[in-house]
Amino acid sequence: MRMAALASAAERAVLQEEFNWLLREEVHSVLRQLQDILKEASHRFTLPVGGSEGPLKQENFILGSSNADQVKGVLTLQGDALCQADINVKMPRNNQLLHFAFRDDKQWKLQQIQDARNHVNQAIYLLTNRSANYQFKTGSEVIKLMDAVMLQLTRARNRLTTPATLTLPEIALSGLTKMFTPSLPPDILVNFYINLNKLCLTVYQLHALQPSSTKNFRPAGGSILHNPGAMFEYNNQRYEVSHVHKVECVVPWLNDALVFFTVSLQLCQQLKDKISVFSGFWNYKLY
Repeated sequence: MRMAALASAAERAVLQEEFNWLLREEVHSVLRQLQDILKEASHRFTLPVGGSEGPLKQENFILGSSNADQVKGVLTLQGDALCQADINVKMPRNNQLLHFAFRDDKQWKLQQIQDARNHVNQAIYLLTNRSANYQFKTGSEVIKLMDAVMLQLTRARNRLTTPATLTLPEIALSGLTKMFTPSLPPDILVNFYINLNKLCLTVYQLHALQPSSTKNFRPAGGSILHNPGAMFEYNNQRYEVSHVHKVECVVPWLNDALVFFTVSLQLCQQLKDKISVFSGFWNYKLY
């Protein structure tokens, strides 16, 4: 019995030393890895022309579609701003070709990119808020930090993977209709959004419902993508969506950012798991 107690005491001493090393060395090693990865992610959102100073470079993307060629165009992205959109729309009813582009004095901020970048920078701040000489005292302190970092990374990822659900009147009121020259006709609505690593454009062609229409009017709710047949009212006029065209382009650096988020979240979870393993040994209390 006495030998068992001595063995247990010796094992606990070894365990304590391993845990101290984890808090003193490995935690800081993981924090440095996370900082490096997330700084790379942050740089993807703000790529300068050269070096660390200067204006952000502009990138052109050709819109692609799986359905015919009803919508074609080129989008110019500069950081989190869509600074130019040159779009051709072929109207199905009469094959008329419409061309419209952003006015020279207009840019459209992509809030999803802006928010994702802000969450990444907040995660970096949390990681750099403790110097390399800082000594973590408890496992719970580390887990609390990892949870805070993971929350910011999850929010950053979700902003890119989960576009906002909007009603058709909200799209009509968004200000996009005032971005173009020539002005969009009243029977066209457009919406831009990010979905994973893609920049998407949806063009809605509308049919004005006459007051004498016998159609049962049911306003559509919020959605990422509205289907033909969706109805809404705007400026005392009722409309029905007659055609929907979705086109998109892959933005490679958004894909890079998503990979960095995934790797960082895995590193955070692995560190949390290592901390938790110690608490499982002989009901060893770390907190």
